[in-house]
Amino acid sequence: MSAAPSAAGMHSACQSGRSGEFIVGSDKYKYRLVRKIGSGSFGDIYLGINIHNGEEVAVKLESEKARHPQLLYESKLYKILHGGPGIPTMKWFGQGHDYNIMVMELLGPSLEDLFNFCSRKFTMKTVLMLADQMIARIEYVHVKNFIHRDIKPDNFLMGIGRHCNQLFLIDFGLAKKFKDSRSKQHIQYREDKNLTGTARYASINAHLGIEQSRRDDLESLGYVLMYFNRTSLPWQGMKAMTKKQKYEKISEKKMSTPVEVLCKGFPAEFAMYLNYARGLRFDENPDYVYLRQLFRILFRTLNHQYDFTFDWTLLKQKVTQQSAQTSVSNGVNPARPSIRRAGVKASAEEQYINQPCNSG
Repeated sequence: MSAAPSAAGMHSACQSGRSGEFIVGSDKYKYRLVRKIGSGSFGDIYLGINIHNGEEVAVKLESEKARHPQLLYESKLYKILHGGPGIPTMKWFGQGHDYNIMVMELLGPSLEDLFNFCSRKFTMKTVLMLADQMIARIEYVHVKNFIHRDIKPDNFLMGIGRHCNQLFLIDFGLAKKFKDSRSKQHIQYREDKNLTGTARYASINAHLGIEQSRRDDLESLGYVLMYFNRTSLPWQGMKAMTKKQKYEKISEKKMSTPVEVLCKGFPAEFAMYLNYARGLRFDENPDYVYLRQLFRILFRTLNHQYDFTFDWTLLKQKVTQQSAQTSVSNGVNPARPSIRRAGVKASAEEQYINQPCNSG
């Protein structure tokens, strides 16, 4: 990965180019916004192009008047985490035109996108290969003395090009430092905290208002893995008049569903993982090696090959082959099969299918 831009290079810049083009960055880092590719609670994400070398990037825009600005804080987190495996590179951060602007390495689709792409069914092989990388990403963040606090499928993205088999962890706007870097002092146990994160995947302690720590990220991951296994969780679809009532219903259902019931019909390792995460003390250092070994041994027991052939890899190949066959039958040159239609903006799904994977 390239070096993170220095603070000196983060000058405020945002201007309109020719023909209404929107340009962000500094003299050294200048990017043209192409089109919107996503949005979140903070603002919008655009596809951008480095006007000096043509590199495609992701550009996050957040209004400077946002009620709960996160981008400046998140940019600081990316600088701290820079260089870690599966941590996207921040190219530039600055302000302009009433926006906070962060330019990031462009990544592929999220695991939620890919889950939908695969008709909301992942094989055990795919779930276990993902679990291995997900635990590693969370461990790296924890080693840097931070907890993520919003572990969910939407915040894990696959890379593109030579990183197409690598899983990336994103969105550190809710992350929190749990240990002082110098004194190594762990944050204090507290109660009466508001729920931070996504209710569906939140730990039971987070629902109960207890200060989050490393154990909560790992418990959330356990729910993500069972979501992929089951296609949904028992506390999804809860109806309530207010958000608070909905959160209470989710919390009640989560607490009343035994781990063994949640994981019934799936390998015992998933229940072992969740029971381990739930059993950790507030300030306990998790045994990440044990957790990864749980799933690695299961992977070998099931005679799977760790070849990075995910469910979507096979589906992409199938769709590409079908597209090539259709092209041949229609008299079109099959050398470059594509499912994009001329003049129509490709969907995220189409773009991913047409994105080559050069991991070799």
